[in-house]
Amino acid sequence: MGISPIGWLHTLGSLPALPLAIYMLVKHGRIIPETIAGRAYFWFMLMGVLTVYPVAHQPASSIVATITLVFLLIGYGIALWRPAKRLWVYLQTISTSITVFLLMVPTVSESLRRLPVGDPLVTDLKDPLLLGVQGALFLTLIVGIPLQMRALYKQRPHLDQVTR
Repeated sequence: MGISPIGWLHTLGSLPALPLAIYMLVKHGRIIPETIAGRAYFWFMLMGVLTVYPVAHQPASSIVATITLVFLLIGYGIALWRPAKRLWVYLQTISTSITVFLLMVPTVSESLRRLPVGDPLVTDLKDPLLLGVQGALFLTLIVGIPLQMRALYKQRPHLDQVTR
């Protein structure tokens, strides 16, 4: 079965979010919503999340999409509303980092289950390769977020100036 037009919109619409996330994580150590790349990431992620609902074949997909949407809106809503100044940068960073993780899990799963075309690397959701990659992504998240928090803590004087 081929990909539907909404499936193509979902795939091609959300695809740019991945290099944008990688770029910001490498350059800044986090997703920064106020940057051009950060704004583009938001719109591509939003397109990807909203188009999951009509193309999802498994109930878990809709659940992951909803959780991603919540974290995306928290992370970007904080960029618009910062009553507690510095504290909100931490919550924003955690929220947007979780969206990257939630982008990567289905991206990797779908890629491994579909590529190479006709002879995919993984045919079962319980395949050790798929579980290993998902485990590595989770480990990256649980190690990465504390490292981001530490880096933000070290930037305290700079953050105080930015959030005033």
